[in-house]
Amino acid sequence: MYALVDCNNFYASCERVFQPQYNGKPVVVLSNNDGCIISRSDEAKALGVPMGAPEFKVREMLRQHNVKVFSSNYALYGDMSRRAMNILNRFTPYVEIYSIDEAFLNFEGMSISDYDNYGKQIKDTLLKGLSLPVCIGFAPTKALSKVANKIARKYPERTNGVYVIDTEEKRIKALRWTKIEDVWGIGYRMKKKMKAKNILTAYDFTEPFHESWIKKEMGVIGLRLRKELLGESVLGIEEPGNKKSIAITRSFPKQLTEFDALRERISTFASVCAEKLRAQDSCCHTVVVMLATMEHKTSATKQYYHNSVTLPFGTDSTLTINQAAIRILEKLYEEHKGERFQKAGVIVTQLINTNEKQLHLFEEENPKHHLLMKAIDKINTKIGDRKVKLGSQDSKTWNMKQNMLSPKYTTRWDQILVAKCH
Repeated sequence: MYALVDCNNFYASCERVFQPQYNGKPVVVLSNNDGCIISRSDEAKALGVPMGAPEFKVREMLRQHNVKVFSSNYALYGDMSRRAMNILNRFTPYVEIYSIDEAFLNFEGMSISDYDNYGKQIKDTLLKGLSLPVCIGFAPTKALSKVANKIARKYPERTNGVYVIDTEEKRIKALRWTKIEDVWGIGYRMKKKMKAKNILTAYDFTEPFHESWIKKEMGVIGLRLRKELLGESVLGIEEPGNKKSIAITRSFPKQLTEFDALRERISTFASVCAEKLRAQDSCCHTVVVMLATMEHKTSATKQYYHNSVTLPFGTDSTLTINQAAIRILEKLYEEHKGERFQKAGVIVTQLINTNEKQLHLFEEENPKHHLLMKAIDKINTKIGDRKVKLGSQDSKTWNMKQNMLSPKYTTRWDQILVAKCH
């Protein structure tokens, strides 16, 4: 049996944990630079606040309905997620962290007679330990546990936030209820194809006469999904592994046209990429730099520019990756000089484990880089806030627009919650 545990309105719920005066009131959380709405409380959803809407377009609506708005506080959300996953590990050793607010649990080898009651124990433990509301769906497969979770979330009064698909009758009823666009792995384009084929529900997707069409359109992934929905488990719990690529992209608080300002951003992004590579003991062979013009307030077309360079050797050196990124930036900037850039990013790909790094006969990185990076990481870990950085980085332009940022209650001693007793 599998379970999918999903935290309800996770970012908004994290804010309410430390500011309970907003319980029962509409709350939204904005993306980086206070751009778009990325999390809504149930009360905000009931008011019709659209998900993904740019903040400036719904500002008047938020003000009229007295909606509490927060800037995104990823340090807080990340720490709350880590604590939630640690609690889930108490209930089974098989936990797959699917996203910051979702996890699959597997109960293979465990003797549990009442999954509904077990789910309520998990739910109550998370609520008592972290004040985070969750919904839990149990089913024989991962795809069906997603469906069960949606039912638990849709009907909280009848399910108390926990739903178990443990009979054939429940499975068929759940699949007939689930719209095809709500099935795990069915994206927007595939949804349009499905509807054109008259596949409107998850049950339609499992009909035998659609199998050859699913194989043609979705390949083995579609066939696996169909088996999962039929109750045959083919997707197990995945072990955590290293990332295949690392990307650091950010929107700017204001549009940038000067090369020096862009160079500072690219240097910072390249440095963070290199730091993440070293943290997972990987090296990269390819560095990609991306620039974007994004004219939200006009009808101008958005433009994305990118270029890449493949290095002759694998590297995790901040110096090497930064030099490669700046060379790419110089070329991109020259080609598109005069344009106003709203977003940029650095991506490192073709990753290999550091232990599998092959030496090059004619070109190799300065061996001093390894010792230097090791020393920098040690100092930054001890002091924090990436105190040791490249000379081309400037902390002044690093700050994002976060006008409604809440304190980092759980990760900063100087921002810890203070209780006043009278």
